[in-house]
Amino acid sequence: MTDFGLEIWGDDNFIIKNDTININHASQPSLLEITQKIRKKGYKGPLLLRFPHLIEKQISTLFTTFEKAKKAFDYQGNFQAVFPLKVNQFPNFIKSLIDISKPYNYGLEAGSKAELIIAMAKTPLGAPITVNGFKDKEMISLCFIAAKMGHNITVTIEGLGELETIIAVNKTFNANTQTPIAPKIGVRIRLHSSGIGIWAKSGGYSSKFGLTSTELLEAYEMLKKDDLLNHLWMIHFHIGSQMSEINPLKKALREAGNIYAELKKRGANALGAINIGGGLAVEYSQHKGETQRNYSLQEFANDVVFLMQEIAKSKGVAQPDIFTESGRFIAASHSVLIAPVLELFSQEYHEKGLRLKEKNPPLIEELHDLYCSMSRRDAREYLHDALDHMESLLTLFDLGYIDLEDRSNTEILVNLIIKKAIALLQSEATEELKKLQDRIQEKYLVNFSAFQSLPDFWGLAQHFPIVPLNKLNKKPSNPASIWDISCDSDGEIGFNRNLPLYLHDIDVNKEEYFLAFFLTGAYQEVLGMKHNLFTHPTEAIIHFDTEGNYTIDKLIEAQNLMDVLDDLDYDTNSIDNTLKYRIEASVQLSDDEKRALLSKLYLYLSENSYLKTANALDNTIDKDK
Repeated sequence: MTDFGLEIWGDDNFIIKNDTININHASQPSLLEITQKIRKKGYKGPLLLRFPHLIEKQISTLFTTFEKAKKAFDYQGNFQAVFPLKVNQFPNFIKSLIDISKPYNYGLEAGSKAELIIAMAKTPLGAPITVNGFKDKEMISLCFIAAKMGHNITVTIEGLGELETIIAVNKTFNANTQTPIAPKIGVRIRLHSSGIGIWAKSGGYSSKFGLTSTELLEAYEMLKKDDLLNHLWMIHFHIGSQMSEINPLKKALREAGNIYAELKKRGANALGAINIGGGLAVEYSQHKGETQRNYSLQEFANDVVFLMQEIAKSKGVAQPDIFTESGRFIAASHSVLIAPVLELFSQEYHEKGLRLKEKNPPLIEELHDLYCSMSRRDAREYLHDALDHMESLLTLFDLGYIDLEDRSNTEILVNLIIKKAIALLQSEATEELKKLQDRIQEKYLVNFSAFQSLPDFWGLAQHFPIVPLNKLNKKPSNPASIWDISCDSDGEIGFNRNLPLYLHDIDVNKEEYFLAFFLTGAYQEVLGMKHNLFTHPTEAIIHFDTEGNYTIDKLIEAQNLMDVLDDLDYDTNSIDNTLKYRIEASVQLSDDEKRALLSKLYLYLSENSYLKTANALDNTIDKDK
């Protein structure tokens, strides 16, 4: 049995029982069982399963860990957190998040007008809302409306122009008010400290957001002049998503903490919070020695609490409330993408594919003998002989001395010899053998779009844990490349000999084989693109009751073809009428044939773009008849 690195990335959320991967919660159902139940309802494409209990686990873990750190250091400030909507705005996720997080007074962060409307409508009154990103007068006005609704909202200044707009909007909204109400004000600071990795540019002097020290002093004077200094509540910084190392954070905390203390000493008496942004990393690796963060959550919390306390004490100011916006940590683990394998593209390299003749070219006869007689003792020698013979035979084909059947037999026999040699010599794991695995990798055609469901793989080379739903009591033998169904060569998760993925050798005509892609809950859905017009997969929420039983809830089917075209502003009525007219106007068809074609056409238009297996499609056609 292989665990596909489950002990590295799984965080005890999933377990392997017998031959399946199961949810490590309540009755511990298998993902295969859940998938088959949904497919029996007629949903044949990729599925996105959401697990609200994992959202709750992450929120609880975050708050519990920081409370433990506060208690250990006798920290006087509070801990609060908000979820950045940019990480996942999908309604099924947000509803679960809000319902689950109420006991923690957990809030939302918005970075656009549309996100702000979601935050204003969904955040419970009293829970924090933070507003980041560039803002115009209308967006700032929405923040004032939220404050007057009773929301605990902080609008973060990204530039002095925004502060001028805040001052102007404040005068408008509170001109004739006996009790002026305005949002709290935060200031994003442009740190000297920078992050690490892909998102390192989020910090440092060249970062996109934040005020320099000079601008910060000017902002302070503007707030004081316009009597808004009592609204300056928060210092905010961010050094990048998926922070792999802890040291850059420590440096940034010291810098931000001293800026906080200096502003307090200068007279910003209402200032009471430091927002450390996001960046808390998620472990995506499936391979030992390739882990993506060098710290634990407890170390993260301890460092934040200790450094803020140390600076506050040394400067003689109050210890600030600590805010985080670690959306990836909260959302990533809650969803799993599951997609069926449609075809294996290298299955022709099997013995059954050989077309040996009564009399074959001598080199092919020798290849066949090498394959049949190979043992561990002579595997390396025979392997080298086979590779040499292949070059000779391909040259003979180019010169016209052997035919296409001979070439086919050459390819199959050499592939079989490489597979056998690797199996016999697997304990040696030499660089030569690793390179040869590229030659025999199996191509798995999987019914999903990487551009729609795993855009960070395409855009950032971010890998996600991949596990088959069953056969986990058998060691997989095929070095695997995964092909999506888009007509784009970038839609491939290629075999990486340094971080290899092995899958099982299966016959898709006789059995179903599903792959699960884990930790897809952060960014993948909202960044997913309709490349080739593939839409968001069918999604479902998996709820567990108090007795441990699960229900499949909130099933949302993937959009059909016409809905996708409508999203792109095509005139779907015109398309519908044109298609109907061209069938009805055909002089080659009888009236019965026209009716049958129209019936099939409308059936297919009601489906989504994902592929169906031949059997599933045949069943659909039979029902139509």
